[in-house]
Amino acid sequence: MALIVHKYGGTSMGSTERIRNVAKRVAKWHRAGHQIVVVPSAMSGETNRLLGLAKELDSNANPRELDMIAATGEQVSVGLLAIALQAEGVKAKSYAGWQVPIKTDSAFTKARIESIDAEAIRADLNADQVIIITGFQGVDPDNNITTLGRGGSDTSAVAVAAAIDADECLIYTDVDGVYTTDPRVEPDARRLDRVTFEEMLEMASLGSKVLQIRSVEFAGKYRVPTRVLSSLTDPLMSLEQEMQSGTLITFEEENNMEKAVISGIAFNRDEAKITVQGVPDRPGIAYSILGPVAAANIDVDMIIQNQSVDGLTDFSFTVHRNEYQKALDVLKTQVAPAIHAKQLLGEDKIAKVSVVGIGMRSHVGIASLMFETLSKENINIQMISTSEIKISVVIDDKYMELAVRALHKAFGLDAQ
Repeated sequence: MALIVHKYGGTSMGSTERIRNVAKRVAKWHRAGHQIVVVPSAMSGETNRLLGLAKELDSNANPRELDMIAATGEQVSVGLLAIALQAEGVKAKSYAGWQVPIKTDSAFTKARIESIDAEAIRADLNADQVIIITGFQGVDPDNNITTLGRGGSDTSAVAVAAAIDADECLIYTDVDGVYTTDPRVEPDARRLDRVTFEEMLEMASLGSKVLQIRSVEFAGKYRVPTRVLSSLTDPLMSLEQEMQSGTLITFEEENNMEKAVISGIAFNRDEAKITVQGVPDRPGIAYSILGPVAAANIDVDMIIQNQSVDGLTDFSFTVHRNEYQKALDVLKTQVAPAIHAKQLLGEDKIAKVSVVGIGMRSHVGIASLMFETLSKENINIQMISTSEIKISVVIDDKYMELAVRALHKAFGLDAQ
């Protein structure tokens, strides 16, 4: 008998028929003798609908009230799934995040999990019940309902798995695993049987939509074995067949097979670039620019500072496209006047393309092949960022798909 956490995305919960299929799958695992905790998302499109109603009333609605509204979507899902499981003859009990409780900080709409009290979960599991817990939400020290930001249900599921010391966390979604790149961009993309946490973390941070980055961080930090599977397969297939499908996210030391140099090509269209021109090249200038941006709760990604000329330098960085205008406003009102910057430039039609693979640690020439490939396609590189297992470039948005396909072929990812 194993202790397993199942997580189901919004598409998997998108209708009563799909909820019945989720219930059949969960019941199959439970009848096989496993203890099961389920973390479902809101029904597909429901969170957008709820927040849309709030925005109709006030485009700058109070974040606390937005969390109160958004949290109801998952509460509907857990109640419906509990009913569907009970109809299958399985004892099931639903919990809202505050009932567990899943304790978070008070950063409304972007809260972070601080602790999970698993005592009640364990007691109900020992009573042979399937436990269903709302994803995406928790409660702050003042008992306000909080949400974890988009994709937060993945984070909830992995955090719950860590808290109850689960044997594995199965993430069921509308794709059957992690691919070398998005098959909608490159039809020859291949599903990976396994990928390391390090590689998955890079892919998630670089735009892969399969898993939310914070969920991968949790899984890696607490060493929770995690598997990405499709919820659209036959819910009554054997457990052996099910466990052989999808992609296992594992640890590098557990991955003893010959490792490919590059595991995947990641990309992100949701990027914008800001350049602060003509700023004094002195100690503390980076903090003077990025400090107010961070204080406005804006995440900064790639950063480049040019060489000093006559005591002045240019400072460029990227942000999410949704926060582009907010970042510009902060720079215009708080930063540029204070540091006497000569000019602010912005570009919101860019994309980030990255090659990822732990094989980079033992192979040379990855960067040169990447740059040569882009050069042959006449694609100009605007920014470059590297880490131990990835190389990222910022390019014009209109060349993104061409770049992905060219790099996928150049690194042999289309080969079996």
